[in-house]
Amino acid sequence: MWIMKTKNTFWKFVLSLAILLITVVASAQTYSDTSKYHIETKDGNVYTGTILSGDSSQVILNSDKLGEITLNQGDIIRIEKIADDKVKDGKYWFDNPQATRYFFSPNAYGLKAGEGYYQNVWVLINSFAVGLTDNISIGGGLVPLFLFGTGATPIWITPKVSFPVVKDKLNLGGGALMGTVLGEEGTGFGLVYGISTFGSKDKNISLGVGYGVADGGWAKSPLINVNLMIRTGPRAYFITENYFITTPNNTLLLISMGGRHIIKSSGLDYGLFIPFATGLDRFIAIPWLGITIPFGNKKKLIKF
Repeated sequence: MWIMKTKNTFWKFVLSLAILLITVVASAQTYSDTSKYHIETKDGNVYTGTILSGDSSQVILNSDKLGEITLNQGDIIRIEKIADDKVKDGKYWFDNPQATRYFFSPNAYGLKAGEGYYQNVWVLINSFAVGLTDNISIGGGLVPLFLFGTGATPIWITPKVSFPVVKDKLNLGGGALMGTVLGEEGTGFGLVYGISTFGSKDKNISLGVGYGVADGGWAKSPLINVNLMIRTGPRAYFITENYFITTPNNTLLLISMGGRHIIKSSGLDYGLFIPFATGLDRFIAIPWLGITIPFGNKKKLIKF
């Protein structure tokens, strides 16, 4: 009888040990692949490296710069497997935080559903956009002049549609800018446009044609817009945004040159706008300084 109890105890011990081992293995998977991952945390830090193991509470990462580190799942806002084209000369090329726009003018790429950004230019000009679907977005903006004691406050909305035709080669889009000046009557304004973008999000050129409307009447001549964006490094872009506008009494060419620098997940835009117009007899350069902060990026989960 004692021998039977001993055998039962032994097999219970073996079974309990097996269950414990299975639980440990299931809760912490070890990754055998050497794929690189991009991890962003709530405090704004960014890590790249290979995932050694992880479970529902933490991830152990062999970081390129810090060696083996442990990150709590609750602190992670994004985990993304790095595609081969995102690493060049051993450096991670960060995503463009405003890939759907140049300085202000849009291109034919669209925001994904749920993605968006907030843009501020010279503190006063505030705008935003958010993707309703992968092909339709809506945005808006305002210049809060009421802060300076005036009742005149420009506001606008910017609906947009985009259609990818050939991946990373051709996108078509269209949209509108419709606004008014609060506090003043008869000050409605707008622009309806179509645009074609050739190239990828990192290197593209766009040609746009639009017609403006003001005081209930349409412009007789189109606004022509030509823009270029070229990636120059892991965190940098060269940007030029240019407009050609004709009216019965004037012709305006507005050109710009500058760039975008990626700071963590945000983008800092800087440049100069230079107008050439009929009757303008002196050189003018208007500085541009703005920041773009993306929001709504969905966490890309990895099942452990």
